[in-house]
Amino acid sequence: MCGNRSQWGRLRPLRYSFGMVFLVPAELEPALFQPLPEGVELAYLAKDGTLSDNAKDAEFVLAPYGGARHMFPLLPQMPGIKVVQTFTAGVDWIVDKLPPHVTLCDAAGVHDIPVSEWIVGGILGAVKRLPEFRDFQREQRWAYQWIDDLEGSTVLFLGYGSIARAAERRLAPFEVDFIRVARTARGDIHAFSELLELLPRADVVINLLPHTPETHRLFSAAHVAAMKLGAIYVNAGRGRTVDQDALVAAVRAQQIRLVTDVTDPEPLPEGHPLWSLPGVFLTPHIAGSTPKLYQRGVKLALEQLGRHMRGEPLINVVSREQGY
Repeated sequence: MCGNRSQWGRLRPLRYSFGMVFLVPAELEPALFQPLPEGVELAYLAKDGTLSDNAKDAEFVLAPYGGARHMFPLLPQMPGIKVVQTFTAGVDWIVDKLPPHVTLCDAAGVHDIPVSEWIVGGILGAVKRLPEFRDFQREQRWAYQWIDDLEGSTVLFLGYGSIARAAERRLAPFEVDFIRVARTARGDIHAFSELLELLPRADVVINLLPHTPETHRLFSAAHVAAMKLGAIYVNAGRGRTVDQDALVAAVRAQQIRLVTDVTDPEPLPEGHPLWSLPGVFLTPHIAGSTPKLYQRGVKLALEQLGRHMRGEPLINVVSREQGY
C-alpha cells in the first residue's frame, strides 16, 4: 500500500537559485534541516497556528507530526503551496483537506524500524504471555502456567509494504512461515479476495493496512470468525480497517488474542471493553513514536525538497485514484 505511486497532480520542472520557501513545524530544531539546499529559506508553523512572516510564500511544506489540524485553516493564506510531505505513513487525516493541485507525499519507510520492532515485541509478549505475568506480579501472585513458542508458527501479513518487509526480516530468525496478502496478487503475494481461505492457516495475523475507502472495515466479522482458535491478531495499521466489535466479541469468547496499537475511535473512550478484557494488550498509537522519527522524517523531506527543486519525480506520492 506504500512506496512509489502515480503522482497526484503534476509538477513543472523547476530550477531555483533563490527564494524557495520551505515551511516546517516550529517545534523542530533548525539544526535538523542543515545543510539546506542553496536558495531555500525556512519558514515556521507554530503549534498555535501562527505563521512566520515569510510563511505565506511557502511552496514546500513539512506537515507537523501528530496531525496538522491547526495548519488546515491557514491554507488559504498560502496559495503557493505545491507539495506537502508528512511524517506519517498513513494520510487519511490529511488527504481530503488539501486542494487538488497540491501533491501529497507520505512517509513510507520512515517508520519501518520502530513499528516492525513494536510488532515483534507485541507478538513475543503475547506468545510468552508477558502482559498477564505483569498483572500477576502486581497482584503478587505466583501464577505458574505453560506458555507457547513462536517457532513453527505461520504469520500472515495483511498489507505488504515496507513495514511488513521490515517485520518479516526481524521475524525470520524465529523460524516462522509467512503468508503475504495485499490489494493485488503478485508473485508469492495473495490478493485481498483470498483472505478468508488463508486465515485458518495463520497463528498470527498482522494488520498493516492504511485506512482508505477500500480498506474501511475490510477485516470483517466473517474474517474474525475465520481465524484459527487461539490466534493472535496484531494491528499496527488503522483501527477503522477492522470490525472492532467483532474483535471484542472474539476476544471475550477466548477465540483469539489481540495486540493493538490502534483503535476506533482514538483515543479509546473510558469504559471501553478493550481497556480491561483479558487477552488484550493495548498501546496508545505509539509504535512509530521514537526520537529518531524526526531525523528520519526530515532526511526524507530534504531529499524530496531536492527532487522538487530539480524537477525530478517525488517518491511516496499519494494517489486519490488508487484510494491513497
